[in-house]
Amino acid sequence: MATGKASDFTLYDEQYYGGMVEVVTQAVNVFGAQSRGAIQIVPERKKGQYEKETFLKEVSSLISRRDITSVDAATDLKMQTGEFVRVKVDRKVGPVGQTLDAWRKLGKDEKEFSLKLGYQVGKAKLKDYVNTSLTALDAALSGQANLCYDASSNTENTQLIHKHMIHGLQLFGDAADDIVCWVMHSSPYFDLLANSLDSGSLVESIAGLVVRKATVGTLNRPVVLTDSSGLYSGTGSSQTFSILGLTANALSIVESEEELIAFELVTGLENLVYRLQGEYAFNLGIRGFQWDVSNGGATPTDATLGTSSNWDKVASDDKNLAGVRITVTT
Repeated sequence: MATGKASDFTLYDEQYYGGMVEVVTQAVNVFGAQSRGAIQIVPERKKGQYEKETFLKEVSSLISRRDITSVDAATDLKMQTGEFVRVKVDRKVGPVGQTLDAWRKLGKDEKEFSLKLGYQVGKAKLKDYVNTSLTALDAALSGQANLCYDASSNTENTQLIHKHMIHGLQLFGDAADDIVCWVMHSSPYFDLLANSLDSGSLVESIAGLVVRKATVGTLNRPVVLTDSSGLYSGTGSSQTFSILGLTANALSIVESEEELIAFELVTGLENLVYRLQGEYAFNLGIRGFQWDVSNGGATPTDATLGTSSNWDKVASDDKNLAGVRITVTT
C-alpha cells in the first residue's frame, strides 16, 4: 500500500509553511464563452451508460421539378429520424492516503489535507475533461476526409500558416462562418506567430503588429490555446498537431452523476491514516456524431474514445458536424 508517511514531507521546524500547492498548469479554461459556445460543460444528471437523443433527418430531394404534362402518380418521400448517442465516461479520484502524524508534524490536521487535495482534484478534473473530450473530438473529425486538411506534407510550409487555416475553413464552404473558434496547442500557435513575421504576402503592418503586441490575426476567430494531449501525436521532432475549427455546440460534456467523495480514518496500521477516495462520471457528445454502442461499448477507455471508427456520423450534411481539422508539423 502506497500510503504517505511523515518522511515523505519536507518539514520546517517553526518556520513558514506555504499555502501554495503544485497544481495542473495546462490551460483548462476552454469552456463556454472562451470558445464562443463551441465547448460546453453542463451539470445535468443522466441515468445509464448512454444518452440518446432523436432528431429528424433531412428529407432527401424534398424539392424537385414538377412535370406539367404528366398526371402520373407521385412517389411519397418518407421522413426518418436519426439518433445522437453520448457515452458516459466513468472516473475515480484517488484513493489518497496520508498518516495523521505527517500533518501533525506540520502543525496541521486532516482539514488541511482535505483543502489542499480538493484544490488539486478540481483542477485535475478540468484537465481530464479537456484532454479526454479533445481526444474524442479529434478522432471523430479525423474519420471525415472531407473535413480534414493535411498540411504536414505541404511543400510550402508544414508548419501552421494563415493559408492552411484558410484551406481548413474552405472545407466548410458557404458555412465557413459557422466556425466560431480555433482550438490548438501552443506549439503551432507560436509557429503561426513566427511565420507571420516572415510572410512576404502579408501587409507589412501586420508583421509590425505581431512584434508590438505578440499577437496575430486568426481570421476573425478567437484561439482557444491549450497544450492538450488530445491535440498532438508523436514525440520530439516528429510531432503532428491538430488544429480544430469548431462550430457552436461542437462538444458537450455533461456532468451526469453526482460526485461522491468519501473520507475515512483508517485504523489497524502502525499509524492512523486519513484517506480520500471519490468517483464521478460525465457524458461526452460530439455534434453530428453518435457513439458506436456495438464497437465502442460502455465505460470506454481513453484509447477507445480516441478511435475514430467508434464515432459514427449521423448528420446528413458535413456542414452539420462539429467542424474542421487541420494537421501540421512543427
